[in-house]
Amino acid sequence: MHDFDFLQPASVAEASRLLTELGDDCRVIAGGTALVLGLRQRMLAPTHLISLAGIDALHGLDFDPVHGLRIGALVRHAQLAASPLVQRHYPVLASMAQRMANPQVRNQGTLGGNLCYADPSTDPPCCLMALGARIVLASASSERVMDIEDFLVDYYTTALEADEIVSEIRVPPMGQGAAVRHGVYTRFLRTAAEHRPLASVALVARTSGGICHDARLAVGASTPIPLRLRRAEAFLEGRAITWAVAAEAGDIVAQDITPVSDMRGSADFRRAMVRVNARRTVAELFGLDMTMEPGETA
Repeated sequence: MHDFDFLQPASVAEASRLLTELGDDCRVIAGGTALVLGLRQRMLAPTHLISLAGIDALHGLDFDPVHGLRIGALVRHAQLAASPLVQRHYPVLASMAQRMANPQVRNQGTLGGNLCYADPSTDPPCCLMALGARIVLASASSERVMDIEDFLVDYYTTALEADEIVSEIRVPPMGQGAAVRHGVYTRFLRTAAEHRPLASVALVARTSGGICHDARLAVGASTPIPLRLRRAEAFLEGRAITWAVAAEAGDIVAQDITPVSDMRGSADFRRAMVRVNARRTVAELFGLDMTMEPGETA
């Protein structure tokens, strides 16, 4: 690991100014789970690290029924999983965070850092996309808010400008009473020892009387960036969910993605796993008997 100067700004504005002054010679560190690995392997050699840990505005989370959940960029995955607010109002988000990576990453890694790294094979982006999350980007001179679909641009690439940092993540309310939405997040791992999913599916919808309304369905890990599957969402709208409907929705999802192919799995294998996961995700959200799942024929 090369020598570097460790800078600790006290505000977003100060951090933004440092990013502008230092340019490509610096890196921002939040939890550091990915960055430190890159430094140790000498894949990165910045002259300066800008730590965000001392910026109070980037910590904490809060909820209100009108605006929803505000998650500070430095909230760790373990905090998200353990939060009574998240468990009560967004159980699908808490469930995702409980399974994220491994205990070391959950206790050190931050949600903002995860999104900025934009690894296609991590859990939060897919789940947050189904929840309709918005990302707040801040600099010394301005603040802008964008949908997570616009924030994630490509492999390890986001819409962050050179002087910006992610300050918070906003998740809209799930609704109340008969209008409440529910969610399920599923993931496929090649082996029990692996902690990065090969395929992930998230579905959020209203489930009144077994009828699907307002579905938001996202696929992650098997594609370069998480994707909304709008044709499948439209197919589910207003339907009574049966295993046959869930299977057809899974087929539509599998048809509408362009999976990546690499040493972890071929495109065909990923497509098949996405199909199965999508079908099971729909079935689970609508309370179908999982022991009665039809045989997979694809």
